[in-house]
Amino acid sequence: MHATETRTYWRHPCFPDLGLFKARFTQHRYELHTHPTYVIALITAGCERIRIGRQTVVAPAGTVAVVNPEEWHDGEQGADEGWAYRTFYPSVPLMTAVGRELGQDRAPVFSRAIIQDSDLAAALAAAHEGSTSRDATKAEASLLVALRRLIVRHGDWSRQAEEVESSGSRQRFSLYEHLVESGLGSQLDLQRLADAARVTRFQVIRDFKRAIGLTPAAYIRDRRLRRASFLIEQGLGLADAAIAAGFADQSHLSRTFRATRGMTPGMFRRGG
Repeated sequence: MHATETRTYWRHPCFPDLGLFKARFTQHRYELHTHPTYVIALITAGCERIRIGRQTVVAPAGTVAVVNPEEWHDGEQGADEGWAYRTFYPSVPLMTAVGRELGQDRAPVFSRAIIQDSDLAAALAAAHEGSTSRDATKAEASLLVALRRLIVRHGDWSRQAEEVESSGSRQRFSLYEHLVESGLGSQLDLQRLADAARVTRFQVIRDFKRAIGLTPAAYIRDRRLRRASFLIEQGLGLADAAIAAGFADQSHLSRTFRATRGMTPGMFRRGG
């Protein structure tokens, strides 16, 4: 970590499944990855350049970057001074519950990756800062107010998840997903995926590119990281979680964790 970079991760006292992250980065660069949760990032200084899905956007100070669950994204400095931000990772059930109180029956989707809304930014800042307050009622209320404002003003209830154009490719990708999830602790390579789908290795690469715009290797790495994160949350030791998720060792897990989460596995565990 560069000497000017800082990072802190913790859990919300009223919503244990909600992670919060505060960081300042000048040299760090996130590799493409996904989360099962939403990512709501208030940029507090500098500027971040982010690829979300198939678009690249710039988020200057005062804006809010929103990533939907399962959307591929990365992040790097968008200006020489880097960027600082406060991030929320609310779960789908939490966002669905807030949406239900607003008369909706499913989780919201956010079509705009970058939001310019000073009232929302102020509410998110208050909620993030309030998460460390000893006043639990205040911490809970400020978070719900911020999430409600985000959903009411910027939620898109008409948007549906993108489908892969080719039905054959869609069926094969579903097979790849199942094979990867069930085989994370073992050796996974192109030939194994190709044999399972009865196609060539080149077709496997094309199927992944069409479905998510990335390589099979990037997808497998992301799924290994998510499995390891889940196991760590369940209390498994770092070394055991690394092996169970298919990493070569704990060092391999640590390198990947820093590159995609901006923190070490130990920091993630302590924050839980």
